[in-house]
Amino acid sequence: MSTRTLYLFSSAAQPVFDIARVIEEAQADGWDVCLGLTPSAARWLAHSLDGLAALTGHPVRWEYEFPGQPDVWPEADAVLLAPATFNTINAWALGLTDKFVVGVVAEGIGKGIPMVTMPCVNAAHVQHPQFERSVETLRGAGVTVVYGEGGFVPDRPGEGDPSAYPWRSALDAVHATYDPARPDA
Repeated sequence: MSTRTLYLFSSAAQPVFDIARVIEEAQADGWDVCLGLTPSAARWLAHSLDGLAALTGHPVRWEYEFPGQPDVWPEADAVLLAPATFNTINAWALGLTDKFVVGVVAEGIGKGIPMVTMPCVNAAHVQHPQFERSVETLRGAGVTVVYGEGGFVPDRPGEGDPSAYPWRSALDAVHATYDPARPDA
């Protein structure tokens, strides 16, 4: 059996502080995990980046490599972007790829890589008309968005409980989305 590689990408939202446990869960599910972060999430986790790299066996990335540099990660079999902030969801749907993780997932749509995202936004954010358009754009592009019943449900601003973030739902969605019989898998 070949190794399955999961790109686990995270934005700067409080559930990111539980990322080591999520990596371990994904590894227990049989994934070789590569961790990518938005620049803000990398700053939040700066004190643990070396430990996270040791846990995954791969460097943690938050910036594009320089042109001509070889990629230090194996190719992805699936991608999970969670927690995905309001900014990250909208940037991805709009194709604004100034951040490494958004660039990879935007390109991943064209490559046909199975992708899952789970937002981490508050109830005020979702009132902005662009958010729902972005969710629909991503779903229309084949991205599994774990949002609503059975996934992430927003709380009022300041009332979210990071420990209640449904990580298992996101990992289960990756499993359901990944098809090892896919021709390019």
